Amino acid sequence: MHTMTHPKGLYLLFFTEMWERFSYYGMRAIFTLFMIKALLFDKALASEIYGSYTGLVYLTPLIGGYMADRYWGNRRAILVGGVLMAIGHFCLFLSASNYGDLAVAQPLLFLGLGLLIFGNGFFKPNISTMVGQLYPEGDKRVDSAFTIFYMGINLGAFLAPLVCGWFGDTGNPADFRWGFLAACIGMIISILSFELLKNKLIVTASGEAVGMAPVKLIRAEGESSTTSMKLSHKFVWIVASFGLFVVMYCFMDLGVIGSIIFSTTIIGPAAIIADNTLTAVEKQRIGVIYLLAFFVIFFWAAFEQAGASLTFFAEEQTDRRWAGMEIPASFFQSINAILIILLAPLFAMLWTFLGRRDWEPSIPVKQALGLLFLSAGYLLIAFGVAGLDPTVKVSMMWLFGLYLLHTIGELCLSPIGLAMVVKLAPVKFASLLMGVWFLSMAAASKLAGMLSGLYPDPTLPVPPRFIGLEISGLYEFFMIFVILSVFAALILFTLTKSLQKMMHGVQ
Repeated sequence: MHTMTHPKGLYLLFFTEMWERFSYYGMRAIFTLFMIKALLFDKALASEIYGSYTGLVYLTPLIGGYMADRYWGNRRAILVGGVLMAIGHFCLFLSASNYGDLAVAQPLLFLGLGLLIFGNGFFKPNISTMVGQLYPEGDKRVDSAFTIFYMGINLGAFLAPLVCGWFGDTGNPADFRWGFLAACIGMIISILSFELLKNKLIVTASGEAVGMAPVKLIRAEGESSTTSMKLSHKFVWIVASFGLFVVMYCFMDLGVIGSIIFSTTIIGPAAIIADNTLTAVEKQRIGVIYLLAFFVIFFWAAFEQAGASLTFFAEEQTDRRWAGMEIPASFFQSINAILIILLAPLFAMLWTFLGRRDWEPSIPVKQALGLLFLSAGYLLIAFGVAGLDPTVKVSMMWLFGLYLLHTIGELCLSPIGLAMVVKLAPVKFASLLMGVWFLSMAAASKLAGMLSGLYPDPTLPVPPRFIGLEISGLYEFFMIFVILSVFAALILFTLTKSLQKMMHGVQ
């Protein structure tokens, strides 16, 4: 029988993830502003770099999950990832310190981004997996544990734009460096706290360490042929991945990074589910993870506009005057996080209330509801800017309303998704499949950057187009996300019963 209290290790993981997310969202809050204000990139280029960075950030967890499951264990992967990210943030500090000299600033910028991308890949899937490993199989505390953990993520995300934006987004391009330095310090706090307390706190109820390197099994005779067959399979998947990359690069005009992200998003999951050691039930459960991961691409592609087009909107089209001062545009990225902190306990209570009466929606239905709330947010702001003169700024309340509806949608979708992966994934592939879940966010983030590049710019001689439609103003731009998310939600609703059968009793 399990008590309702949570292991102390959960709160260490909460604290570690809070500071890591502080570093990530602090950097993100000022990243596009740094590019257009200090480095003088245009919005389309800044959006492309932003989308490539955030896409690759969520692509590399596939590598980090594989390394942890096969060789390092979660603990070592988290340490390596944390150190790489701290160095990456410091490179951004150096880049911003030399913003006037592009020959120095740009290489440091891209070096920093590369370190952040690989560091996050080792850190992100493994700390999420460790939350589930603190509990025995079937423990009903797992869902509430992920809700608590998710609040840690959002506490860091709330503080980050305020602190890093306060120091970096001052109107003086030279000050961006202090925002990046604050993000670096947050990452150092994260990894130090984890390393100092992990041996004492991150253990199971019986005292066994969680997240250690996997035990190497003694090879049986005749395994060499099996191993060589596995190597041949790997070669086939590598060739398939390269072939798909070539098709996307040459015929779909996705660029190098876009082609890498989208081809890996397809080939990586296919290679995992083709593993012949998986049972039929395991494959169906993994299939549910894949299908839901596909639909959440539409959610995150719209949601991730917060760091790009919605930041441009806050900077240029929003009246930010309040109490005799002008609020920095970066501060608006804290709205979602504080609303998560306030509303997450209410949603946990709501799911519990509905669950006791057998009224709780299934996981696919919750995710479809998340997409509908997201579309409602964009419909609201599309209405707010309809017929708006480009020289007129709108009230901050339109952005607040959008973020409120997006937050409700996120609470229906994101923490539920993390818990779902832990429940449905076979133990031997737990971290790897968490990496696959983040692959959907990789594809979504790259797509978000591509869509943000459609943000209307009156200085352009020809308006951008989306699927043949001219994006002549903000109304048309925001309606793109309304249409995409509603379309995805309706399809997901129709697939709900089939997905529930494939879950084989997992709730």
